[in-house]
Amino acid sequence: MQIGVHDSIAFSFDPERIAGFLESHGHQCAVLEAGSSVEEYDCVVTFGHEDVLLDAPWVHCIRAGVDAFPFERYAETGTALTNSPGIHATTIGETVLGMLLSFARRLHRYRDRQHANSWEVEPYDATFTVQDETVCVVGLGTLGEGVALRADALGMTVRGVRREPKPVPGVDELFRPDELHDAVAGARFVVLCVPLTEDTEAMIDADVFAAMDDDAYLINVARGGVVAEDALLDALDGNEIAGAGLDAHAEEPLPADSPLWEYDDVIVTPHVGALSNTYHESVGKLVVANAERLENGESLSDRVV
Repeated sequence: MQIGVHDSIAFSFDPERIAGFLESHGHQCAVLEAGSSVEEYDCVVTFGHEDVLLDAPWVHCIRAGVDAFPFERYAETGTALTNSPGIHATTIGETVLGMLLSFARRLHRYRDRQHANSWEVEPYDATFTVQDETVCVVGLGTLGEGVALRADALGMTVRGVRREPKPVPGVDELFRPDELHDAVAGARFVVLCVPLTEDTEAMIDADVFAAMDDDAYLINVARGGVVAEDALLDALDGNEIAGAGLDAHAEEPLPADSPLWEYDDVIVTPHVGALSNTYHESVGKLVVANAERLENGESLSDRVV
């Protein structure tokens, strides 16, 4: 199979890495610059969308989130769009736990002071352990389940928010989306793992922040648009919440003049929560498996459009 590797993948890893992986599995690959013709390729693996991709029969997004892709246009052109769910549970789960533990043990504050050669100790009441604390995981797909299992392993009480009442491993109590205010009340951490849709856009608003405890932290590893940023800033300024760990932002890259850079108890990461040194292999395996399905006359897995 002829597979093009779009150079937008460079945001996550060197495109040559996945090209080499796919070639080792018998496919012919080439790295494509933005705007290059894709008509000769059976599949294009990409990070983002550009209209020229609609000339390919099949486009595979290396991310789970595909909200930036114009679904209607893919349907109109007959271009199949697949994504990469199910491969981020470990990386996202560990990223979230890293943020939880940093806030609890105040590691982010000590790291900041290290650069100033400051031997200042955090106030006695500032530090705590995550064991026996409550975490509310909003969205219990692959990402949310990965967070829930790891939080449960650390002895945390795990609440989950999802539409279906189906039990989830590691989750002690389930809430429906219309019970979000009840779900976040009393939770030390609120972790966002939902896709960006019409229903979830700006779902974390002033009312949700008001329902959270003033010692609670918001963790966003979903999409920036899930949070009403003005409401977040107001909540931080008004000490309605203790802080936030943000791997997803309304505008990316986060503008240099964003107030979010300046808060001592906000951890900002550049949407890298899913990355690891084997990311290219995880994505490559999905593409190889789907290529085999096509060759066997089967339908594509993880097809969005």
